[in-house]
Amino acid sequence: MNEANETGKVVSLSQRQESAERVGDLLGAVRAIAGRRLQLLLGNMFEHVDDALFDLAEKAENNAAQMHYFDGMREVRKRRPLVERSFLAQVSRELTGLSGRAAPASAAPPSPGPVELSLVAENELEESLAITSMTAKYESRLARDLFAVNQRLSVICGGIKIDETNNPVAPAALSQAFRQAMRELTAEMRVKLIIYKLFDRYVLSALEELYQEINTELVRAGVLPQLRHEVVRGEASSAGTATGTGAGAEEAAPEIDPEAALASELLHTVRALFSTRRQAVAGAIGGAGVQGPPAAVPTANELLGALSVLQSQLASGPMPSEHSADPAALGREVLQLKEHLLGQLGALRGERPSQVSAIDEDTIDLVGMLFEFILEDNTLPASMQVMLSRLQIPYLKAAILDRRLFAHRQHPARRLLDGLAELAKGWSEESDRDHRVHDKIKSVVERLLHEFDDDMSLFERLGAELQAFQEQSRKRAELAEQRVAESARGREKLELARRRAAREILDRIGSQSLPPLIHGVLARAWANHLVLTILRQGEDSPAFAEALRFVNEFIASARPVHTTDDRRTLLRMLPAIERALRRGLANVAFQENDIERLLDQLHTYYRQQLGELAPDTSTEDTVLPIPESIQPILDADSAEPEPEPSQAAAVMGSSELDQVEQLKPGTWLEFCPTGDAVTRAKLSWISPMSGRYLFVNRRGLKVGDYAPQELAAALAAGSARILSSQPLFDRAMGAIVDRLSQAAAAGTDPAA
Repeated sequence: MNEANETGKVVSLSQRQESAERVGDLLGAVRAIAGRRLQLLLGNMFEHVDDALFDLAEKAENNAAQMHYFDGMREVRKRRPLVERSFLAQVSRELTGLSGRAAPASAAPPSPGPVELSLVAENELEESLAITSMTAKYESRLARDLFAVNQRLSVICGGIKIDETNNPVAPAALSQAFRQAMRELTAEMRVKLIIYKLFDRYVLSALEELYQEINTELVRAGVLPQLRHEVVRGEASSAGTATGTGAGAEEAAPEIDPEAALASELLHTVRALFSTRRQAVAGAIGGAGVQGPPAAVPTANELLGALSVLQSQLASGPMPSEHSADPAALGREVLQLKEHLLGQLGALRGERPSQVSAIDEDTIDLVGMLFEFILEDNTLPASMQVMLSRLQIPYLKAAILDRRLFAHRQHPARRLLDGLAELAKGWSEESDRDHRVHDKIKSVVERLLHEFDDDMSLFERLGAELQAFQEQSRKRAELAEQRVAESARGREKLELARRRAAREILDRIGSQSLPPLIHGVLARAWANHLVLTILRQGEDSPAFAEALRFVNEFIASARPVHTTDDRRTLLRMLPAIERALRRGLANVAFQENDIERLLDQLHTYYRQQLGELAPDTSTEDTVLPIPESIQPILDADSAEPEPEPSQAAAVMGSSELDQVEQLKPGTWLEFCPTGDAVTRAKLSWISPMSGRYLFVNRRGLKVGDYAPQELAAALAAGSARILSSQPLFDRAMGAIVDRLSQAAAAGTDPAA
């Protein structure tokens, strides 16, 4: 019997071995996913480094700065494989070492004091700041998926706590690994900072897909398949809460809809703040005597009857316009609705009540603050604020009829108001010349004022009609947007082809000094041939490779002829040069007589090279005739000029650039350049080639396009601002909670 007990305490060596093998297999799968994804992302990033540095070199303020960027390009090309290998190897090592890692100490290392900090090299400090600014935004943005990865890695590693501070694929760890790999480069810090910015844009911003693939693989392997993640309000330092990481983690609590929970929590907070306010008001007037018995508190039916009378009066009046309506007067009307309601109740029952029930008072005040927010919300154009403010009474009736309006984000009345606000956000007189949008919003408002009594299904019907209208408008605008984007894409392809052609020719010329005739052919006619070859057949085509070989041979043909071998070599090259020139010049629409004239000039030049003719200086400055039809492609001056650096650009900080980089297509902005009319435009397309941002109006017509730096400068100067993409109701509820909280802290009445 003792033997049986002892045997039961023995852990099977084969079980341990199987467990270790399983951990190794799972970590190996994670390592393979991370290696494959990160290699693709890093490769994509380095493909953009060359173009970024070339652009900066072209715009450099002096030759010295230009050389720094060109040196950086050469250094990156040469050392790129070492950087990639170092980065991927470090991430792989860290993932492999997770299984044997001891739990980290909970205490954070002490921050360096001023003496230590003063010893940190300036370059190191710049790198640290770049890393910190990169990782901070992604830890919150990726919290949900990263949290799940942390929990599952903790399980397969035997319960070791893994979080964003020690997970090898977390943004901070990947940034540090890349920083370590960047030590392979000896480039200047200005070049490194550009590369860090590209690492942010092309690697860190794409981590969500990596985390999702890791989670999918581990769930497939049975690791916490029922894991739930709930963001805890107010815990900024924590990624969230989970159902556990032990063996019982599969028995998770039912999943909670975070949106519904948040809406319910907001409403609970508002009611608590209203209750605090009532108690404070009651305490302030508690000493005053009550004159006579108070009037009976009105019922919900009485409130609805009085509101219907007020609604009928409002519906029969004229619709105020943006110009005729006084915003201050409208604001007072919104806040005075309670007084008007009590007055109407008095007229109906013959006795004015002194108050309403607590829950009705909260509802009246909450709806009033909602519409006060609408009148102050600069996301909406002024005329739309005026129009939507007329819905206060119908929405107060709806809130009394159905108390769930403020608690449920999918409530039909709530969705209708959000839909109206979203449609109104991009409205302008210029983009709505046929008044379709204006009239649709006006129609919905008037129907609610005239038709809504107690049938809540009206909100759902109007919401369906509004959604159908928006879908029809969206499809019509998409066609125009596609045409605008295609046009912009074509211009960019042409510009990139022009740059590629110029770069190839300049790289081959190098520091050589070519005769004007040879240089003119290459820089103008042949550059245009290269551009057209790229556009028609691609950079990897045999035709483009052949066109580049001609550049090498043409440059070589300009070398001085000193020996018999030099003469023999040149004579052997000339027939091929002539054939290639004939084909290339015909490709760019040169007329036959222009081609013959150019070839005559070249024949004369080569005979001088061979010593058959004396040099004739009259042909040295010959200008090659350019066909008028292709002039815009060749003429660099015809390209859009670079904008002059503004004062705002000089003071622009990284926060504006970060805002620009986080913009997504569909985001609306308001542009208000000095002296021009205010314009609202939607971000329609971000060029994958140049990174420029294309904006269109509600009809899909182009409003403008901006480089990231130009857009950031406009944000910094205040001539552009981003309009919130958060639904109106959510923004209003957040603002109401903030206002009530501040009033409670200050001991004041927010309605004052």
